Order: sequence, then C-alpha cells, then structure tokens
Amino acid sequence: MRRMWRRCEEDNDKNAMNDLVVGIDVGTTKVCTIVGEVRADDIFVVGVGIEPSRGMRKGIVSDINALTQSIAASVHKAERASGYEIKQAFVSVAGNHIASMNSRGTVSLPGTRSVRDEDLDKAMEQARSIAIPHNREVLHVIPRTYALDDHHNVRSPIGMHGFRLEVEVHIITAASTSLANLEQAVRAAGVIPDRFILNPLASGDAVLTPQEREMGVVLVDIGGGTTDIAIFIEGTVWHSAVLAIGGDLITNDITHWMHAPYEVAEEVKLRHSSAQEKIVSQYETFMVQPFGEGLPTEYKLSELAMVTEARASEIFEMVQAEMKRSGYAGLLRAGVVLTGGCALLPGIRDLAADILDCPVRIAKPEQLTGMADALRSPAYSTSVGLLRLGLQMDSAPIAVGSAGNGMPLRIGSLISGFFKRLLPDDEK
Repeated sequence: MRRMWRRCEEDNDKNAMNDLVVGIDVGTTKVCTIVGEVRADDIFVVGVGIEPSRGMRKGIVSDINALTQSIAASVHKAERASGYEIKQAFVSVAGNHIASMNSRGTVSLPGTRSVRDEDLDKAMEQARSIAIPHNREVLHVIPRTYALDDHHNVRSPIGMHGFRLEVEVHIITAASTSLANLEQAVRAAGVIPDRFILNPLASGDAVLTPQEREMGVVLVDIGGGTTDIAIFIEGTVWHSAVLAIGGDLITNDITHWMHAPYEVAEEVKLRHSSAQEKIVSQYETFMVQPFGEGLPTEYKLSELAMVTEARASEIFEMVQAEMKRSGYAGLLRAGVVLTGGCALLPGIRDLAADILDCPVRIAKPEQLTGMADALRSPAYSTSVGLLRLGLQMDSAPIAVGSAGNGMPLRIGSLISGFFKRLLPDDEK
C-alpha cells in the first residue's frame, strides 16, 4: 500500500517509494512522526517530526482540535525532512480503555489430511467469536499456542496431520468512541490511519530480543500519561494492559512541591530529578523561579528525588500488581524490560529491580540508520516499533476486526509476518 509520494515527481519515482512506511506515535506528551524504509537488518529513517502533544490526557483524546494541530505539525516536520507527502500511517493507541482477554477456537479436520492455512483461519475466527460489548471493538487478535489432538504447545501446525486443531488467542479490544476520536484527529490532520497498533506491542517489537520473548519477559513502557505493559512468553504475547499513570504525575507532584508552573516542573524533572533519593547528594542544590517570587528559590536535589521516588515507586507497585493479576508472574525468567521516556530517570532501573524483585534492563531502539540520532532513546521505542510491526501486520491477508473506521484490520499471517517475528530465530 502506498503511503506517500514525493511532490511533483514522475510516476516511476512514486512507485519507487512503495517500501517507505510512516508511523505516528500519538502520546500524551509528544507526537512523533517517522518516515522510514524497513530493511532486513535495520530501519533507514528518512524523516522525523517531533511536536509537543496537546489535547491528549492519559492516552485519551481530550481536545480534538488541539490534538489535530499537534499531529499536523508533527507530520509537516516529517514531510519537510523527508521530502515526501504523507497520506497514510500506522498510528499508536493506548489509554485505560484498552482491555484484553484470552479465548480458544477449535475446528475438526476432515479425514487425516494435513493442516492447511484455511484451517488456521477457521480456528482463529472461532476463537474470535466471543461476546464483545457494542461500545467496544477488536484491535488485535494474536495466536498464543496451537494444539493438534493431544499435542499441545505446537508452534506451527501447518503440514502436520491430526483430527482436531485448537488455537488459543490473545484478544485486545478498545473503546469504539476513543478510537473514533483519535481517528478523527488524525484524519483532520490530513492523514488516513492505515491501522491502530497498541503501544506496548510496538515498543516490544523495537526493543525485545527473541530470547527474552521466549523465556518470558514483561515489557514496561512508561510514557507521559500511561504505563503500557505486555507480557511475552514462548515467543508471543500472553497478556497486555494499559495503566492510567505515567511521568506526568511525577511532574504534577513537582509542581505542588515547588509551587512552580508545569513547564518549569517538567524541565526540573528532566534536568535534575532522580528515581532514588539514596543516589543523590544531601548537600547539592538547584535554583528555580517559582510562582509569585521575585528571585529564584534554592531547592535540594535530595528532596526532589524523594518526591520523584515516591511516585515512581507507586508506578512499579501497580506494574507488580498487574503482573500478579495476569497469573504469569512465575513464568518471567527474563524479568522486565523498561522503556519509555521515564526510563531515562537516573536510578529507575535499580528502583524497579528492588520493587519487582527481578532482573531489569533499560532498552532503546537499535539498528537505526539515516536521520535517526534523535530516535536512539527509550522515549521513542513505540515510534520506531510502529514501522516494522505495522508493515508486518499490513502484509497479511486475514481480516479479523476493524481499525476504528470500518476498514478491515488484518492481523498478520498466522505462521509468518508479524507472528513469525515473535518466534525465536531457530523456529523461523
């Protein structure tokens, strides 16, 4: 599917751009538009547009006009940097309206012939045939495991013989009104959403290793308005959730503590804050201009760290509760991979390891070339992950939902593309 074209070029040049992909990460604190070519070993970035986000609160649209302006500004910057006009894009989605569940589907196989693609399609459709409230719609349907007769945990049943095929899937749904509002803002900015992709799935595609997915890992993406969680086990997604808490609450706490404007508190958080009080000198200070003061006021770094640590601890306690609620906490041998803008806070890895009682690593997008300097940060994991994961999903023929606008939402080939990418290298 063509997503852009260079202005005033000939048709042959337009066709040469079919391999370029666009992703728009619409977050609570920023909108990031990336134009890139997804290659086997890297992503070649040809354009980036980053703009402060307005009109989003905790991953949900609060002001369509303001959000439209932010998206349009981000897209315009990416167009100027790349030289291409953006018409379609993969768009990120989060918010506490996201919900997930697991389901099973079973089909009988005629005779003793081998399993075919159409058998997998029927099993997937049967698994998806569950009661969903009228105000919700399916965002993703992801196969977890297959079973063939008495053989469980089958990775790829194609070509195998049996009488009964069963698939267990992870279904992610979203509130129809939330998707409709996000779609309206994107379309008003002049871009058609190719499909919506859940944040932690995109982040996980950008930063997780095949070994981590196989051994069991929790992807925790702490953004400005939400904390996005995805649990990967045996190579695929077993659980996902979005918590309505993020880095903006740390900033709000700092505004109350310092009696300073939000913008000042955000800058203080980025420049001076730490996630652990014990790693900060008790004597070091910094100066800030608060509300209603003629002269700057001096504050202790240790007190700032105390404020930050309290809220960061709350975030990880909620992550821990979600891990336990999933029922898979004992299967996560690879521990936690932490990403998102808040992962840049000094001391946050050790704080997470202490509270979650497991190994923690901080991850950022790798294997980027071209105009990628600004993207090599945990804050852009979702932005980068949209490109490759969106392209994998977009190449598949199976329609199992909608993208918020009645258009088919194709989930990817069951044993190749997106899902094949979730398998360890020796299974591909």
